[in-house]
Amino acid sequence: MAKTILYVEDNESNIVVVERVAASMGIKLVVARNGQDGLTMAHSEMPNLILMDIGLPDIDGIEATKLLREASDTHFIPIIAVTAHAMNGDREQCLAAGCDEYLSKPFQVGALKKILDQFLDK
Repeated sequence: MAKTILYVEDNESNIVVVERVAASMGIKLVVARNGQDGLTMAHSEMPNLILMDIGLPDIDGIEATKLLREASDTHFIPIIAVTAHAMNGDREQCLAAGCDEYLSKPFQVGALKKILDQFLDK
């Protein structure tokens, strides 16, 4: 059975890149374009991994991550912060909120594939 990734992202060009990477790896990708939809889809899709943008238009990725970690059905799903927030302390803030890893944008495709391999046990 194919692994599923939920990508919570509001930038279409970033979505296209991740769609291509996921397709090349045989991974099913579902996309939420804001934090609230990301929360809803995390509970309905129960993905194997969540890629979480931090700068979202409604609920930011930090708050969405905290809410997912507090919920009994999603607290165990690995969450990777994928964000342009790359200032000193941003990585630590994402990890403190409950993210398992941090990938700054723009990211290299190879770095994304390595993280997907690591967290999806491929």
